[in-house]
Amino acid sequence: MIINICKNMTVVALISFLICGMADAQEETGNHWVTFIELGSKKCMPCKMMQPVMDSIEKDYAGKVKVVFHDVWTKEGKPYGEKYGIQAIPTQIFLDKDGQEFSRHTGFLAENKIVDLLEKHGVTKE
Repeated sequence: MIINICKNMTVVALISFLICGMADAQEETGNHWVTFIELGSKKCMPCKMMQPVMDSIEKDYAGKVKVVFHDVWTKEGKPYGEKYGIQAIPTQIFLDKDGQEFSRHTGFLAENKIVDLLEKHGVTKE
């Protein structure tokens, strides 16, 4: 997808696109070890089931994991669905501190699976 976009850009536009992409990644990750992005909708039942999981992860891993929710069925959230190329909701995307994706899951993801994933990436509650 990015290659198709880039083929039609001037050099200046391409540089601007890449710089904005890096800025977006920094905005998403901030100073956290991991950013957990939930792409879903407030009207989707599995997405609603993810809300308490996200709240728990945000509380238990405060300062280490940043939790971000984008409602991709809204005008404001739709660009994030496109940016991450999701095919279904909910989709969870995990970024490292450099903004690089290291894991992706589609559908409901149980809290214990997220905890396992975080621990494998070196992030603990303490």
